[in-house]
Amino acid sequence: MKPMKVAVLLAGLGLTLATGQAVAQDAGMKKWTQGKGWGWVWGPDDEVGALNEMTDASRLAALRLATQGKTYDLGLPYDRQSYKWAGHSPGEIITFRSPVGVKDQKDLAFTTPEQGNTGGTAWHSNALFINDNVATQIDGLAHITHGDDNHWYNGFKEEDWSGNFGVRKADVLTIPPIVARGVMIDVAGYKNVDALPSSYEITVEDLQAALARQQVDVTPGTVVLVRTGTARYWGANGSDHDKISQHDTAGLGMKAAKWLVEQKGAIALGTDTSGLEVLPPRPEDSQAVGGSFNPVHVYLLVEQGVHILEFHNQEQLAADRVYEFAYVATTNAIRGTVAGTALRPIALR
Repeated sequence: MKPMKVAVLLAGLGLTLATGQAVAQDAGMKKWTQGKGWGWVWGPDDEVGALNEMTDASRLAALRLATQGKTYDLGLPYDRQSYKWAGHSPGEIITFRSPVGVKDQKDLAFTTPEQGNTGGTAWHSNALFINDNVATQIDGLAHITHGDDNHWYNGFKEEDWSGNFGVRKADVLTIPPIVARGVMIDVAGYKNVDALPSSYEITVEDLQAALARQQVDVTPGTVVLVRTGTARYWGANGSDHDKISQHDTAGLGMKAAKWLVEQKGAIALGTDTSGLEVLPPRPEDSQAVGGSFNPVHVYLLVEQGVHILEFHNQEQLAADRVYEFAYVATTNAIRGTVAGTALRPIALR
């Protein structure tokens, strides 16, 4: 049997070849190297990062995982009371026009009976004042900066590419529509808890044990969602800040993030928390990037070009024990923003 066919067969069984170069080649990966991951490997003008690895063939293969026609809504409902990370502004949804207001104001002639609107047609519209990092979201590669020069992915610097109307490199418009194989790693389920406790560090051993229990593996090109159980407390709008905050600081440590990217080839990582990584960071993790309060974010977004998926609701996936699926997500196309915000990504099975 030819090496390519062997690799395809092994990948379908959740296995890989021995060398990273062979795995990358036979899994269709163009720039990923086992033991290294990605990095700034797509050229000096690249704003996409690891998502460059998606192809028509990989998207088609992912969609073939949808054999039942079942959809899982991974988005969490958001409003002005929703829980958020302390570093982001609150949101407000304000009625801009209402049927009563339109008819009372009479400032638009075409809405009046005298101009033919005898049936009384009116409308609702809202003004939104929200952060570009709220609820279910995708962190863009310009979200995190690092170093004295405030650089982000691929060496883009604040002094060169900031602006009055948002960033001008690696903003949300550079995130392509994501259609990829998805794997949920249910760490909370493996630990047999409703939700991981505050500041619990998810380790490589946790991920490996949960995957073995689920009988599924992460292969190169996979979007990985890790379940802590935090989203079970979101409810109608995430207004129970005290309860959510008890669990929201559980997350991936640096070793776990590196294992998923460098050894397994994940092209995006996500959790059901506001920040993906364990907080506060372990001192060794912080020092691994020269000192940071968000070292895993620096590693993934700045150094590796791997997008972060936050507040992804995995509760129904866990209830149905769905661990492999087609992951589909597109962002709101607001130029200059640094995250796809208040989203409704889906898992198809």
